[in-house]
Amino acid sequence: MSTDDQAPWGRVDDDGTVYVREAEGERAVGQYPDATPAEALAYYERKYTELNGQVTLLEQRVKRGASAADVSKTVRHLRELLTEPSAVGDLQTLRDRVAALDTTVAELTEQQSAEAKEALAEAVAYRTGLVVEAETLAAQDPARVQWKQVTATIDDIFGRWQKHQQDGPRIPKGEGNELWKRFRAARSTIDSHRKAFYADLDATHREARQRKQSLVEAAEALAGKGVDGIPAYRDLLDDWKRAGRAGKKYDDALWAKFKTAGDVLYAAKSEVVARDNVEYETNLTQKLELLDEAEKLLTVTDRVAARETLTALQLRWDEIGRVPREQLRSVEDRLRKVESHVRQLDEEHWQKSNPERKARSEGLASQLQDAIAKLESELAAAEASGDARRIHEAREALDARRVWLDALGA
Repeated sequence: MSTDDQAPWGRVDDDGTVYVREAEGERAVGQYPDATPAEALAYYERKYTELNGQVTLLEQRVKRGASAADVSKTVRHLRELLTEPSAVGDLQTLRDRVAALDTTVAELTEQQSAEAKEALAEAVAYRTGLVVEAETLAAQDPARVQWKQVTATIDDIFGRWQKHQQDGPRIPKGEGNELWKRFRAARSTIDSHRKAFYADLDATHREARQRKQSLVEAAEALAGKGVDGIPAYRDLLDDWKRAGRAGKKYDDALWAKFKTAGDVLYAAKSEVVARDNVEYETNLTQKLELLDEAEKLLTVTDRVAARETLTALQLRWDEIGRVPREQLRSVEDRLRKVESHVRQLDEEHWQKSNPERKARSEGLASQLQDAIAKLESELAAAEASGDARRIHEAREALDARRVWLDALGA
């Protein structure tokens, strides 16, 4: 049975032959026996759907910037598939879409070529920047750099180089080789300087290690001297500070031995101090009692008696001996206060009995007395005349001279 209108793009004959309708007319695409016409058409429509899917996928790839070469290859393949495909559907539209993609390939090729050039220029610039970083590191003064930091930095630069080489665009061989030679030369210079630095450092550490080992032996030899060995140990400690670093591993071990030798000496000193403190505590008790007696002089004004008493107390003070170090300042300060009071009594006495000062004082007193007598006469005359202004001025002048005279007498 023939059915002319089974579908817009195709039909099925009574013998099961399936036709597709195109602008030039019908074309047999195949047979699907033992099936209904609808099933036969559906089978070849699915073939069309598969072709449409391939064209759509290529269109999406073009939009995402697929390689022009890959697009061109796929276009040629689809053009062959769409020549006389065994499919039912709008085949001409698919051919037109593929033809449009074929036109796009030229534009895509030009665009991607420009992008590739730009990416290549950026890659060369990036790789050149890495080379400059390495060369800058290599140009530093080897004696002034921090080698751990420099090593970490050059390793980081090399890591970035490798990653860019793997992920970035391929640089032309000649240009790439030239950049690599520069980078390798810079890294080689850094390695050479680093090895020389650490060789010198090892020599310095070795010398310091030998010196410190000698100082340890000298310190341990002082053990038998006890407290008397402390001054020599302190000299050795100064030498230790000047010896330099021997490397952390050796420094810590040598210092532990050197310190242990010093601890022996200072332990002996602690024993002596402990024994002395027992005696010094008794001395402290006696000096505190003596201070209570001495501080009574703070109220004495007789300089001769105060001086005699203080001298006797000072002799007893010296005879008592030393007190614990932590108490020395407080007891000495109390005694200084008493000594200062007695000294002040002496100074005041000598100020008053100084012949030159006494003569000056007596001369001034005589002048003040003459002035007072004259002012008393002037005051009597002013009172007799009743002149209030003169009376006021005379009294003020007279009071002032009397105050001066009293002060001079004191």
